[in-house]
Amino acid sequence: MWAQLLRVPYAIMFPFILLFCLIGAYSVGNNVGDGIVMWIFGIVGYLLKKFDYEGAPLILAMVIGPMMEEALRQSLILSTGSFGIFVERPITAGFLLVSALPLLLPLLRRFAELIRPDLTHRERRR
Repeated sequence: MWAQLLRVPYAIMFPFILLFCLIGAYSVGNNVGDGIVMWIFGIVGYLLKKFDYEGAPLILAMVIGPMMEEALRQSLILSTGSFGIFVERPITAGFLLVSALPLLLPLLRRFAELIRPDLTHRERRR
C-alpha cells in the first residue's frame, strides 16, 4: 500500500505533505509560532538546495557548535579572559594555523593573481 503512494504525482502529494508538517509542528506545542518557524526553515532549506549547499556540514555544525562554545567558554574562564591560551603552546598554535589555512588559501591565491598575473596564468595551463 505504501509503495502505491509513489505513483501519486508530486503536485498532488506536496500540499498534503505540507499540511501534515504544519499540523505536526502546531501539535507539538499548540503554538502558531512553531508553524511560522517551520515555514522559515523550509524557505532556508529551499534556498540552500537551490544554491547547492551541502547539508552535512550544516548538521555537523549544529551538533558540534554548542560543544565547541562550551569548551571555548571553559578555556576563557581558565585564562581569565585571555585569548593567548590558544597560542601559548605549540600544538594549539599549530592546530589553529592548520585550520586557518583552508580559509586563507583562496585569499592568497587571489593576492598572487593580482601581483603576478603572468605567473598564475602559466601555472593554470600546466
